[in-house]
Amino acid sequence: MPGTPYMEQPPDGLLTWPKLLKIAIPLLLIVSIFALWNNLLLELAIIILALLCVSLLFRR
Repeated sequence: MPGTPYMEQPPDGLLTWPKLLKIAIPLLLIVSIFALWNNLLLELAIIILALLCVSLLFRR
């Protein structure tokens, strides 16, 4: 992997962006389709915004 700080492979158990995106994108897609199906897109957007705000507060 170009630009990696590791000599060969990242350590086992390390959550890298490619691994995270392989989990997050399908999950977000499924939840979004469910919310669209049940007319809950506004509620989904509010929940995602709240989670991002909590994440921002914990990262400080």
